[in-house]
Amino acid sequence: MTKFADKIESNHQTFMAKQQMFFIATAPDKGRVNLSPKGLDCFKVISPNRVVYRDLTGSGNETSAHLNQNGRITIMFCAFEGNPLILRLYGMGHAVTAVSPDWEEYTALFGDQPTGIRQFMVIDVESVQSSCGFGVPLYEYQGERDNLTNYLEKIGDDGAKEFQDKNNTVSIDGLEPFPLRGSKLSGEFKLS
Repeated sequence: MTKFADKIESNHQTFMAKQQMFFIATAPDKGRVNLSPKGLDCFKVISPNRVVYRDLTGSGNETSAHLNQNGRITIMFCAFEGNPLILRLYGMGHAVTAVSPDWEEYTALFGDQPTGIRQFMVIDVESVQSSCGFGVPLYEYQGERDNLTNYLEKIGDDGAKEFQDKNNTVSIDGLEPFPLRGSKLSGEFKLS
């Protein structure tokens, strides 16, 4: 049975903390829908209506570009072990990047940081939906993959910035994400 709440309740927070992964969905006003899995212990609840996740350098930057255009985002958690449950957070988000005034505040939330942090995605949660999840199969968690963190460690922060400048400055639909570095670029910022 589907239930809605206007904030993250303690039982929601307990459930989310036990999950090893979650999914992010965004869409531009016109163009492709983006759906991304996230892991690596990168999610935090800040308040009953605000969450954040740490976003490492990746092959694309669709979430940031979509949020920069319209802000809409859905986060979904699924129970792959134990009692079935699906939990969705609906809200509006934005990216906090190294040029943002609150970069240090969000960096401090996560303590030790891996190499290659691209941005933090901050979501103001408007509603929370829980549903049965009866159709989600059972899986056994075996551990985190270390491919991404090993790669980012190998190329270092300078290599990650070079990769971002080459691959993360425009979405597949031609939209600009939040600026990762810089001064003026097409309106507000420009990569340096």
